[in-house]
Amino acid sequence: MAKSTAKSPQKPAYRCAECGWTALKWVGRCTECQAWGTVTEIGAPKLGAVAAGPVSAPARPIAEVDVEAARAAPSGMEELDRVLGGGLVPGAVLLMAGEPGIGKSTLLLEVAALCGRDAPALYVTGEESAAQVRLRAERVGALAPRLYLAAETELSALLGHVDDVKPQLLVVDSVQTITTAEADGAAGGVTQVREVAGALIRLAKERGITVVLVGHVTKEGSIAGPRTLEHLVDVVLQFEGDRHSRLRMVRAVKNRYGPTDEIGCFDLSDTGIVGLPDPSGLFLTRREEPVPGTCVTVTLEGQRPLVAEVQALAAASNLGQPRRATSGLDSARAAMVIAVLERRGGLFLGKHDVFTATVGGVRLTEPSVDLALMAALISAYADRPVPVRMVACGEVGLAGEIRQVTGVQRRLAEAARLGFTDALVPKGLGRAVPGIRAVELDNVAELRSLLAPSGRDGGS
Repeated sequence: MAKSTAKSPQKPAYRCAECGWTALKWVGRCTECQAWGTVTEIGAPKLGAVAAGPVSAPARPIAEVDVEAARAAPSGMEELDRVLGGGLVPGAVLLMAGEPGIGKSTLLLEVAALCGRDAPALYVTGEESAAQVRLRAERVGALAPRLYLAAETELSALLGHVDDVKPQLLVVDSVQTITTAEADGAAGGVTQVREVAGALIRLAKERGITVVLVGHVTKEGSIAGPRTLEHLVDVVLQFEGDRHSRLRMVRAVKNRYGPTDEIGCFDLSDTGIVGLPDPSGLFLTRREEPVPGTCVTVTLEGQRPLVAEVQALAAASNLGQPRRATSGLDSARAAMVIAVLERRGGLFLGKHDVFTATVGGVRLTEPSVDLALMAALISAYADRPVPVRMVACGEVGLAGEIRQVTGVQRRLAEAARLGFTDALVPKGLGRAVPGIRAVELDNVAELRSLLAPSGRDGGS
């Protein structure tokens, strides 16, 4: 009988420490996450070496599982609870990431203080001394009788504090500063972060403690550390904001207990951070008389409509290549709107410097902002202001058509609540919104005819 020459499939011998990708041969760069120097050798898996062992709890029919232990408890900050889907869940592990100095520590210190009024809460800092955190807590009014504070950088010491305090909420600021002797590498390294996070996740699940980990971000804006960290935790929160603005936003990138399309708005000042249930006023300029080059739009951040103002300025340029600058808007989308306005609307901006921006430091990337941006550009070029009580919502296509966007009724209802009376919208609005007179547009040419009738261009 002929001997079989079929070979058994080769087992992966190398694994990326960043994302877990495996390969048969070593490579310098992971083809999955594009990280350099993270592919290391792993031991050959031993099939059949694991035997059945004792279970932690017997399996039960799903209808008999008690759900009360997983009920979210309000944190005391309504804006944060909105993002989390109700509040803090016992046994959940949250990862909050954001740029340095954005206000992560201030927000979590106030959350811990609110929890510390009724139940034990432990705030562990690895970046500051206990006295520094105490001074900030006094400044923002975050002193609570059952809020405990510790400055530690060793995991074993942190676990010792947990045994002594027995908190319901544990805040670790930050996970990159905590080390353990059981893992190799320096603090903040891939191995250290993975081991520390794994130990804290086990602690949360075993004892029913809500754990909040503060995470650093890289210069690209992504969360520092191994990618598996984001997969292991239950909730990933992104803390955003402009350093030159008081507005701060928290959005859920991942949430096992609630929605991922909600945002929380906060006002950061010297006296602390407070929630903003109605932040639209921060994104508008208060003026009595209309000014050319401005238009108000209504954007949807998750399920929340936000009224914001878009500004544009077109000035004659002496440069061979006129400047194009944006602030708070997607530069690629702004360039597209300008190109469509020139080609389909007959507004020639090739010899003009064009500057576009938003008010209040808010960042608008939704396609529904296209119509407001185009209206602001036409207004700036023609030196004819858009009416003060008018908003614009719609997407602009490359063929010059104005397309429908989601949630138009909800957007216009928010505009009516704030006192706006007119709206520029795509055709096909359907049901009218009380208090709003809608002007339906089909293409860019109609928009220009409405805002800058022929022969009235101040910039031509």
